[in-house]
Amino acid sequence: MVTRPVVNFVVQFWGVRGQISAPGKETIRYGGNTSCVEMRVGNKRLIFDGGSGLRVLGNNLLRHMPLEAYMFFTHCHWDSIQGFPFFTPAFIPGNCFHIYGTAASNGASIEQRLGCQMLAPNFPVPIQVMQSELKFYDLISGNKVVMDDVIVEAVLLDSSQRSMGYRVTWQGHSAVYAIARAHRGNGVDENLLHLARHADLLILDAPCTLDADCSLKSSPLGWQDDVWQSGIATAKAAGVKRIIMSHYNPDHDDDFLDKLQEQVQSVFPNDLLAREGMIVPVF
Repeated sequence: MVTRPVVNFVVQFWGVRGQISAPGKETIRYGGNTSCVEMRVGNKRLIFDGGSGLRVLGNNLLRHMPLEAYMFFTHCHWDSIQGFPFFTPAFIPGNCFHIYGTAASNGASIEQRLGCQMLAPNFPVPIQVMQSELKFYDLISGNKVVMDDVIVEAVLLDSSQRSMGYRVTWQGHSAVYAIARAHRGNGVDENLLHLARHADLLILDAPCTLDADCSLKSSPLGWQDDVWQSGIATAKAAGVKRIIMSHYNPDHDDDFLDKLQEQVQSVFPNDLLAREGMIVPVF
């Protein structure tokens, strides 16, 4: 009998939408919450983006307290930060969160942006009410965050929207979180190429400009979505083992995404579409 190795590097999806949440009977299978991805790496817990999926993750984490986690934000669009005010563990003393992000286009830090969305009249409870220990860190492109044997590398993927991508490396294995890119054209994205080099797993934006009338009638290699095309071209050049797509258009329902995955796998058999709750081992 072959014994499977214990995997201490897993990725779990808690929110998979871009722009705005899309709850309802037509999005049950893939999920309707906005972006939030958890990585459990060695003995560290990493969280990427704080869309509405962060609320669901937070409720799940209540049984694991006291809690220390590392939170990395790609950018400050609302679909990446709107779940933070509803992240229950942040309100509980004894927990500790290390929070990372780069400066916005107006110069605001990640601490300022998370705090501003919780000010009246937009929200009734300010960030100061959170009783956990919140430690904020400003990132620039090229920074590496070292947490014992876990390394997180940050690279700017969109200078206009100030969007960061992240590469997590542990014991020779790596996963890359690179949504909210803006690279145009079918060529290689050099910043993503650096981040994704020989990665075991790459999380990319799903095609977002496709519509039901034309998108699924032709090969994925011909879809008119520049960010999608450059992402696939870069992943191939980087020697990525596996791609998972996320950050869906809120108008793309379950049936559409089923067809999308079928079409993608006809050309890229190892690629998947993320679903809320899905757990993917990295090895």
